[in-house]
Amino acid sequence: MAGQKENPVITGDMKNNVDRASILIESLPYIRKMRGQTFVIKYGGNAMINEDLKQSVMDDITLLKYIGINPVIVHGGGPDISDMLNKVNKESHFVNGLRYTDDETMGYAQMVLIGKTNKDIVSVLCGKGAKAIGISGIDGNLIEAEKLTEDADGNPIDIGYVGKIKKINTKVISMLANDEYIPVIAPIGVGKNGESYNINADTVAAEVAVALGASKLITLTDVGGVLRKLEDGSDYIIPVLDEKDIKDLVEEGIIKGGMIPKIEGCLDTVLRGVDRAHIIDGRIPHSIILETFTKNGIGTMIVKEKKEHYEYRK
Repeated sequence: MAGQKENPVITGDMKNNVDRASILIESLPYIRKMRGQTFVIKYGGNAMINEDLKQSVMDDITLLKYIGINPVIVHGGGPDISDMLNKVNKESHFVNGLRYTDDETMGYAQMVLIGKTNKDIVSVLCGKGAKAIGISGIDGNLIEAEKLTEDADGNPIDIGYVGKIKKINTKVISMLANDEYIPVIAPIGVGKNGESYNINADTVAAEVAVALGASKLITLTDVGGVLRKLEDGSDYIIPVLDEKDIKDLVEEGIIKGGMIPKIEGCLDTVLRGVDRAHIIDGRIPHSIILETFTKNGIGTMIVKEKKEHYEYRK
């Protein structure tokens, strides 16, 4: 058309800025869909240890809150507990991957998880402009627990003050999350006589997600997801799994070792009402944002039933 000017050639810094704007536009449908929803995020692994990754995760969680999603954090803290026990020359013992927790160890675990780890996370979030509040399962009887007496196979076990969850009382969590706050939960439960129990953080996150009717359970790990070896020897991250897939992959030995309880725990949450469960690599900067606001996402998503044509992983 006469007089029409050609579009400018975009290069350099302007090209980078345009690419960033395109990423924001790509996120709009997901922001619109997920606004007002609750995400439970299990925070652990290297993302808790590496300072740069910690900052990245807290940036992501702060952003979620600012755009209207309600994140709830459940954190681990095994390395911090081990460090404390080493400082007081108390040896750690593990049974089936769980720390034997006598009365003295329970005291240190409670001190570390509630007094240090929890407050460190709250401090970083608040420093980014979020309003985070640290709580534990003791507060308001949030996590009612009892002594764990059987292992995963039903065999008798005694590992001290390690608990299993009887009930999650969601009133305090919901009150905070549905307001302007980010709840940060330390995985300590309380027994009927007021005794404290150390509880696996993955288990707490799963039970909190179910109790809240969360739309997502996001577990930060030190692996990319469920991996399958290709013919050329490279690893392929399986993007979506349902109940049948998981059963088949366990039988094939592709899902094995410590990944089995993690995956089966995620499956259990979606069978009990959580829409999606995600296992993502917390070593990747901004992994939560990549999973939540991009078309392909990252990691492995677990669903109750896989749709025949999965156009989107969301």
